[in-house]
Amino acid sequence: MTTTLPALLTLPEDAQTELAKAVATLEGPSFAARLASIAGTPVEALKDRLPEGVRDQLDTAVRRALEKAWRTAVGSEPRRTPFGMDVAWFHRGVAMASGAAGGALGLLGTLAELPLSTTILLRQIAAEAAAAGEDPKVNATAAECLAVFAIGSPATAEDDVAETGYFAARIALAQMLPNAATSLVSGLVPGFLGAIAARFTGTVGLKLSAQAVPIIGAAAGAAINLAFLEHFRGVANAHFTVRRLERVYGVDRVRSAYDALRDGTSG
Repeated sequence: MTTTLPALLTLPEDAQTELAKAVATLEGPSFAARLASIAGTPVEALKDRLPEGVRDQLDTAVRRALEKAWRTAVGSEPRRTPFGMDVAWFHRGVAMASGAAGGALGLLGTLAELPLSTTILLRQIAAEAAAAGEDPKVNATAAECLAVFAIGSPATAEDDVAETGYFAARIALAQMLPNAATSLVSGLVPGFLGAIAARFTGTVGLKLSAQAVPIIGAAAGAAINLAFLEHFRGVANAHFTVRRLERVYGVDRVRSAYDALRDGTSG
C-alpha cells in the first residue's frame, strides 16, 4: 500500500513542470540578493544604510501605501492598459518612471512615491490572478492578491506570520482572514493588513536602503523599482499557479508534489 501512494500523488508531466517553476520562484533566491547586486553593496551593509529618520517613518508609510493600493487597484480592471499595451510592459514602464523620479529626489522622494509603486505592484499581482483564472474583484481573490506582499517578503522577529515557508505563510494568513468573502466588504481587516505590512516593511526597507547608496540616482532608482516589480510579479505568478493546480488536482496532491520538489531542490 505504501508503495502505491507516491504514484497516486504525482501530477501529470505538464502540471509537474509548472509546479517546479513555481517552487523555484517561491523557494528561490531572495529579493535582497537582487538589490545587493544592483547597488553593488552586500545585503548586511544595505540593512545598516537606511537613515534613522526614514526608518521611523517606514511602518506608517508602508501601511498607508498598502491601504491606498487596495483602494485604487482592487476593483479596477488590472489587465486593461492604455492603447492596448501589454500589461507587464505597461506596469514596468510606470514602475521605472516612478523609481527614476524617486531616485532623482532622494530618499524622501522615494518614500513619497511608495503608494504609486505599491499600487502598480498590486495591479500587476491582480493581473497574474486574472491570468490564472481568478477574478480579482471577488473579495477572496483580492485578499490573496494582497497576501502576495507577505508571501514574497522575508519573515521578521516581529512578524505575526513568523513561520517560514510558502505554505506556512499561506496558512497563517488564512487564519487571520477566515472569511475573506465577507470580511473585506467594508475595508481591510486590521490584523490581516498588519501581518502583511510586517513582512512587506522589511522588503521596502531593503529597497530604500539600496536607493540610499550615494551613486544610485535616477537610473538605478528605475532599475530597483523594476526589480521590485519583477520580484512580486514572479511570486504572484507562482502563487496563483499553485492555486490553479490545487483547483484541478486537489490541495493535498499539489502540496505533496510541492514538498517533494522543494525537498529535492534543497537536498
